[in-house]
Amino acid sequence: MVHHWADAAGLDSSAYGTHSMRRTKATLIYDKTKHLRAVRLLLRREKLESTVRCLGIEVDDALEISEQTEI
Repeated sequence: MVHHWADAAGLDSSAYGTHSMRRTKATLIYDKTKHLRAVRLLLRREKLESTVRCLGIEVDDALEISEQTEI
């Protein structure tokens, strides 16, 4: 279905999939809020480190932001 939508939009459908869309949404939420723990919950990740890797952010920055944010 995702490949069909990408084709219909004139995009290279091989560059899009459900995983990349899920990651993009999480990245956009993180960029807007800097709320790492909320993103971790949305991605259903158990470990903060795996969320950090998924988002491609620096570990030290991510942990500092996470410690400053309470949910």
